[in-house]
Amino acid sequence: MKPEHHVGGQLAVRPPGTPAGWHREAARLEWRAEDAGDPVALLEGFLAEHVRSDRAVGLLVGAQGCARLAGLPEGRPSPVPAVPELVAVALEPGEAPGQEPGPLEVGEWATSWSDAEHAAAVDVVREAIARGELYQANVVGHRSAPHRGRPLDLAHAVAALPGATYGGVLSGDGWAAGCASPEQLVRVLGDRITTVPIKGTLRVAPGSDELLRASGKDRAEHVMIVDLERNDLSRVAVTGSVQVEELFALYEWSGLWQASSTVAAQLRPGVGVPEVLRALLPGGSVTGAPKRAACALLAGLEPVGRGPSMGAFGTVTAAGLDLGLTIRTIAADDQRVHLWAGGGITWSSDPAGEVDEAHAKAGPVLRALGPGTTAQVRPSSS
Repeated sequence: MKPEHHVGGQLAVRPPGTPAGWHREAARLEWRAEDAGDPVALLEGFLAEHVRSDRAVGLLVGAQGCARLAGLPEGRPSPVPAVPELVAVALEPGEAPGQEPGPLEVGEWATSWSDAEHAAAVDVVREAIARGELYQANVVGHRSAPHRGRPLDLAHAVAALPGATYGGVLSGDGWAAGCASPEQLVRVLGDRITTVPIKGTLRVAPGSDELLRASGKDRAEHVMIVDLERNDLSRVAVTGSVQVEELFALYEWSGLWQASSTVAAQLRPGVGVPEVLRALLPGGSVTGAPKRAACALLAGLEPVGRGPSMGAFGTVTAAGLDLGLTIRTIAADDQRVHLWAGGGITWSSDPAGEVDEAHAKAGPVLRALGPGTTAQVRPSSS
């Protein structure tokens, strides 16, 4: 497959971490799960051609694409097949084509499972933990709504949410993805590599930060993923260099407290971007521990694929790599807009509490897209 070249029209390229003023598209690679070819080899060739002093590459990898890159069990197909599982865009100095923003006209939201079905999935994970199959799995739900307008306008509205450290937009023919993620998946600067997983969320209210700090369940969930990320980094790091620089620190994002930790290491000489992606994708905070066992369980448990959410979005430059985890992310085609949210499940998880946490995470994104009534429906695929 040769990289596809697009200009003009609805396309917009503003991945997080792009050098200031570098938004003009020069070339593009798009790969979908049903396409021929090895996505790792395709990406490696594209990066070799386009990452240089006068070009950067914007990168979006969906959940199924992450699993394929890493050789892990894949979930159900994306409900937004218009959005590729791997998009790499060569960027040059200059601006992307501009358009006046249009109105956001989003209809009634429908969830892919009811609260009761979501809670039942939490119990399935708890039973698997009790059998000793894994320690934690991150269960993700999905909702979608019809819209009348341009996918790109929806993506921009989400990317503009406050606290979106990895906020950005990428679009193609008939689709757009907008990310408001506060979570770093992986950053490489020189020989320093870091990941900053987020686990533990609570709505901001008087005293809620202390409640989150005191939560044994949230701290256990968090530390499990920190240990997983230490292991992931060790696959590409100089032996003995992995360390936790910050543990369970609370930060606010759009009315939510979120706990994060910084795990850092010294990258081994000669390790390239493909090796880093194989080691870190998909992100531990949206899979579970052990990662392979969690992915295998979730592949049969979640009724709808994760699309471009729970993947990676950012930029590769001559100086390094900076990717955010695509939580708080929407995808839209010409008909519907899609959103995913979930949480990490441990043995001590309360099913009703986990359902509430997923709704809390979706809340700021739903508000950014305008009013809409949430309806709970059974998916046609179940």
